[in-house]
Amino acid sequence: MTEFKVKSFYELSNDELFEVFKLRVDIFVVEQQCPYPEIDEIDRISSTRHILFSDGKQVKAYARCYQKGKATAAIGRVLIASDARGSGIAYELMAAAIQCCKDHYPNMFIEIAAQTYLQPFYQKVGFNSVGEAYLEDGIEHIDMKYSR
Repeated sequence: MTEFKVKSFYELSNDELFEVFKLRVDIFVVEQQCPYPEIDEIDRISSTRHILFSDGKQVKAYARCYQKGKATAAIGRVLIASDARGSGIAYELMAAAIQCCKDHYPNMFIEIAAQTYLQPFYQKVGFNSVGEAYLEDGIEHIDMKYSR
């Protein structure tokens, strides 16, 4: 089992923060060709939790969990470094993110705004689609809620 770190923004080391932000920009802005302000205020809200796995040199998997509303927690910015894709770590990351939400935001619904091509993956880890697909920053997404 892979060991994930779960930290607040202020618990992240400078190196961890740099690696997380670099990987997020590399994937969400450069790889997906989606110019938008990737780093946002949600990152440093005291209740936001950053979940990451590093091989000792680089972050290989990352997600963040945060309270989105009175009764809703959200998982976002889910990513796997390109050289770690296909290894199964995405399933472990989602299990860690779901557990993080349960631990830090108990009795709340858990949701994710999934890129539609990843909908089958999120269904395998317990999410169900809610509503219709929509464009967010030029990429098709669909809202999904955790149901297990």
